[in-house]
Amino acid sequence: MAKLPPFPGTSGRRDWRTAFDAIRILLADGDDTTQVFRIMRALNVGNAPMNYARLIATSEGGRLACEQVELAERFSDPAFVARFAPGTVGAAYRDFLATTGYSADGLVAVSKVISEDQVQHPYAWFGRRVRDTHDIWHVLTGYKADESLGEACLVAFSYAQVGGLGWAFIGGAAALKSLGVTRNTLFAKAVWEGYRNGRRAKWISGEDYEALLAEPIDVARARLGIVTPVAYLKAQRELGPEMASYLSNRREAVAA
Repeated sequence: MAKLPPFPGTSGRRDWRTAFDAIRILLADGDDTTQVFRIMRALNVGNAPMNYARLIATSEGGRLACEQVELAERFSDPAFVARFAPGTVGAAYRDFLATTGYSADGLVAVSKVISEDQVQHPYAWFGRRVRDTHDIWHVLTGYKADESLGEACLVAFSYAQVGGLGWAFIGGAAALKSLGVTRNTLFAKAVWEGYRNGRRAKWISGEDYEALLAEPIDVARARLGIVTPVAYLKAQRELGPEMASYLSNRREAVAA
């Protein structure tokens, strides 16, 4: 695979001071999504060229990179989301939006803390692509988005898929803190399973997402090698809603 130049204007150095400040805030309030993007900016050094090179090395990657579709615009269009047949990935995503109240626009707004994500550059476009498909990955993997456990597991899955030390830093910190909060290893084991499942699965960032959304969800999961997260479901069941969302300031409402 070709080695591409770094993102223009970057130093290539990780900003650990910012990362530790952000993780401290995030572990105190798991709903403060801005801190996730601060950590990504601080630690995901050199990640963009690696992933972009991997994309354009795939059979469809050149076309996707040439078209540079902004997926947030697609996913924020009610007519686009409404067109997918029952049983498809797109229909599951539509249900996800209806039940959580989340939107692609929400992640866009929060991520503006990272100015590089907004520039017109192929690496920035790929970064937006990863950001904008985060909730699609929730749908595909079965990890709940409105739950600390589900987010931590998907973060670990994402690290296995696209690299970037920021993902590992968040997932590891959440798992480590869970040992003291829950007084067992269920949460941590589920996070580790998320990483293993991400390693096992096909590289999802190389997918044509518009085609993927039209695919039956069971077929898509089988084709991509996304397996049932057994340890996650066990942790969810045995921890209960409040402990599964121990990082969230809304955990009491979740438990109720």
